Amino acid sequence: MSQAAAGRPRRETVRHVVCRVDEIAPGKARRVEIEGREIAIFNVNGEFAAIGDRCPHEGASLCKGQIMGLAQSDEPGQYRMIRQGEFVRCPWHGWEFDLKTGRSWCDPARTRVKSYDVAVTDSAQLQEGPYRIDIYEVSQEGDYVVVSV
Repeated sequence: MSQAAAGRPRRETVRHVVCRVDEIAPGKARRVEIEGREIAIFNVNGEFAAIGDRCPHEGASLCKGQIMGLAQSDEPGQYRMIRQGEFVRCPWHGWEFDLKTGRSWCDPARTRVKSYDVAVTDSAQLQEGPYRIDIYEVSQEGDYVVVSV
């Protein structure tokens, strides 16, 4: 039964600006924390993917894992790499996860990490969009900095 069918309101999707595109080089990753969630953002051949940063096996940071492809073989001794840069290997025990879906390559039906939607947005759209920052009054009282909320 869906949340709407159960009479519960759906949680509104909130977009978070986390960095500029040039801050994550192709083939690299960056860990961010959003609403208490640790998320690893990967630059996959110029496109971005985001998954939960913790391996479900023992909690290693996937952001520190090796970004890789898959070896495919038609016969013994002959192989080729496919989907280069689309998987991450856990740095502790080698579990592999698809960066687009979060699914484990070894056990995709039962093991996965959460995947998140990622979009690249032009800065002009951010300035014109619904984004805003909260501004607080700051004052100095004697030797103390005081923030009014």
